[in-house]
Amino acid sequence: MRRRYTSYAGAKCERRFVGLCYLRDVTRRKARAAGAWVMVAIGVFLAAWALWWEPGRLIQRSQTLELPCWQSEPIRVAVISDLHVGAPYIDESKVRRIVELVNADEPDVVVLLGDYVVQGVIGGRFVPPETTAAILGGLRSRRGVYAVLGNHDWWLNASRVSAALRSAGIHVIDDTSLPITTTDGHFWLVGISDYTEGKHDVASALSFITDESPAIAITHSPDIFPVIPKRICLTFAGHTHGGQVALPVVGRLIVPSRYGQRYAIGHIHEQGRDMVVTAGVGTSIIPVRFRVPPEILFVTIKKVAPAA
Repeated sequence: MRRRYTSYAGAKCERRFVGLCYLRDVTRRKARAAGAWVMVAIGVFLAAWALWWEPGRLIQRSQTLELPCWQSEPIRVAVISDLHVGAPYIDESKVRRIVELVNADEPDVVVLLGDYVVQGVIGGRFVPPETTAAILGGLRSRRGVYAVLGNHDWWLNASRVSAALRSAGIHVIDDTSLPITTTDGHFWLVGISDYTEGKHDVASALSFITDESPAIAITHSPDIFPVIPKRICLTFAGHTHGGQVALPVVGRLIVPSRYGQRYAIGHIHEQGRDMVVTAGVGTSIIPVRFRVPPEILFVTIKKVAPAA
């Protein structure tokens, strides 16, 4: 009877092929071990990306919007949202860096969309809003710096955060409107308080508008967008962090919005109205970002170019 050899894969070989089967068995073992190490390496790489590299980044993203309702000169708006100062990778030095980058761009207007503080983020620490506001007071633009509050600011103390920002020379415009002068007239900047924690009184905010000049709204949560009237040329919002994680094919797993991914990030055009949602700077709850880098957003608004 011929002797047989049982390989790692469970196949039996005759004696004359034992050497060949052994080599094949060793190759399979090495291949499986290599595959396991590759999977471990990929896991480590993705974890480093999501927990260290990307949350620590800061990109400057620019876009230009041509809006039919905009008839004034072009303006450039710097949009900063969801600083969550005290979250991992977002300390006072990062805020100073943001101020430097914005000032270097020389925007016409700077808007701050809320959530200057953070509560409960893993690995975070509390940074007083007075500390953050003092640094943000260094922001410069041709036509001023304007702010609304986010849900985290309300959870801490809305009056305290507002007072800190105002003491730093920043205009807090929750549920009110201000005319912003340009070289060829003015436009209105409309502040709408947070959708979940503030009054988010759109009618009250619009009541301050006294003419037909273009109007831009700033707010924290994009969930207010369905009730924004066409009178508003463009709405800026934050809050969602772009979901913080955007998986290929699957998409954004968790978006803090009643509308899911509908208002998660970017330029949304809906029923003749426009909104831009920024991914913001910081993180909330879990300090992770994957394919949604922290950003300072610069938006140039201009009227529609005439047809050739």
